[in-house]
Amino acid sequence: MTGGTSGIGREVARRFGEAGAVIVVDIREQPEEDDESAPTHELIEDNDGRAEFIETDVSDPTDVGAVVEAAREFGGVGVMVNNAGIYREASLIETDDDAFDQVFAINVRGVFAGCRAAARDMLEREEPGSIVNTASISSEYAQVGHSMYDASKGAVMMLTRVAALELARYDIRVNAVAPGIIETTFGDGNPDFDRELGDGFILNDADLPDLNAREIDPEIPMGRTGTPDDLAGSYLFPSSDERLD
Repeated sequence: MTGGTSGIGREVARRFGEAGAVIVVDIREQPEEDDESAPTHELIEDNDGRAEFIETDVSDPTDVGAVVEAAREFGGVGVMVNNAGIYREASLIETDDDAFDQVFAINVRGVFAGCRAAARDMLEREEPGSIVNTASISSEYAQVGHSMYDASKGAVMMLTRVAALELARYDIRVNAVAPGIIETTFGDGNPDFDRELGDGFILNDADLPDLNAREIDPEIPMGRTGTPDDLAGSYLFPSSDERLD
């Protein structure tokens, strides 16, 4: 999987490990010994699972292919989770070309490369499989100032649909999970990161816990924002035999 370092991806990787899968997860850079939390592969191993990590730039199709190649040591890819993504905000007229290219390189080309590499591996081995991509409610819900991100997630959703049509004949399932607001550290360390929630309300990740009850939760039927734990099952289900029940 890609994007397994933190947040949604970390929890999804952990849950797949609990289910008995061997996890090959990407990391952006080598983990430091003094990291506050254990890298994802160590978290899985500490819970008696099996995992390996590959240092990966998901905007580079060759690097994404290396993640799939590493899985061959364990028999090949049974499930590919394309979760890596970034967020940048700017109005349409203020969007910088470099920022646009970066968002699409990671959010779209990275997912495309992951789908392609995993599908080629499955076809070469003549084995069925599952591909799960992380889209977003932004795939279909337009927001002011979110042209880059919303467009990239719309592309992920359409790519998922096309891949599902093309690969179904080979018993390769392709699905997308489209989260809404999830409590993660997505965007931490990026001073430009914020979210716009209706009527010009701007929310920074650091403010999220304090503002949940007052500004966000009343708009959500369950009365709270989602968590990675809430979402993880959505990735496991289409990749399991339970989908047949």
